Amino acid sequence: MNRPHRVLLILDGLINLALGVLLCLAPFGMAGVLGVPQPSSYLYSTVLGGVLLGIGLSLLWEARGPRRTTRGLGMGGAIIINFCGAGALLVWLVLSPQTLPMRGQLLLGSIVGIVFLVGVVELAMTPKQPST
Repeated sequence: MNRPHRVLLILDGLINLALGVLLCLAPFGMAGVLGVPQPSSYLYSTVLGGVLLGIGLSLLWEARGPRRTTRGLGMGGAIIINFCGAGALLVWLVLSPQTLPMRGQLLLGSIVGIVFLVGVVELAMTPKQPST
């Protein structure tokens, strides 16, 4: 794996870890601090946080390089996850009633932009397979 790919996987892994930690902290009042809706149950945010933590750790594991027999998520999976995650959040921001405070809208919009941008850069950096 070349250095730019390794750096992108590490960056993507750290972003996923950070988002996962924030979601796992939701039951402790983090949603109110960030200005995002507080759910009536924190089950889904906690589970999603755990999934994002797993994805982040998998990306960091993959960035360690090909010297191991076990592999992590890889660049293709990271690109798909980034586009799906950013797209779902963008659709929610566009279609949901604008009841979020401005800081919540800015935070979630920034997350959409950052995650989408990382996915675009990863896609641009992925070597193209010759057609057969």
